[in-house]
Amino acid sequence: MIGIDIVSIDRIANAKIRHGELFLRKFLNSSEIEIAKSDATIAGFWAAKEAISKALGCGIGAEFSFNDATIYKDSKGAPKIKFVKHIESKFNIKSSSLSITHDGGFAIAAVIIERINSH
Repeated sequence: MIGIDIVSIDRIANAKIRHGELFLRKFLNSSEIEIAKSDATIAGFWAAKEAISKALGCGIGAEFSFNDATIYKDSKGAPKIKFVKHIESKFNIKSSSLSITHDGGFAIAAVIIERINSH
């Protein structure tokens, strides 16, 4: 399954200015806030969570919330996804890939989720 999302970095920056820490905690956990040092990175994480929900085929809501996946960086700085256990089993997730990019005032994320074959 594939999901993609694009978001204006200014939109995220303005929401952060208006709502501060409350806005960040709406969709990021403490470890994500710690590594998201710039508005571009924060916007990339927003796009990533939206792209994850699209790859799962459910959007953000009752089946999948912003807190059901954590974005982290591997030893080379590449973004990775860690799902909470009940989401892994609910959606039969075998593996996932995440790419985030920023350009022209936008953050874009693409996610591929491979599911365990249920045959």
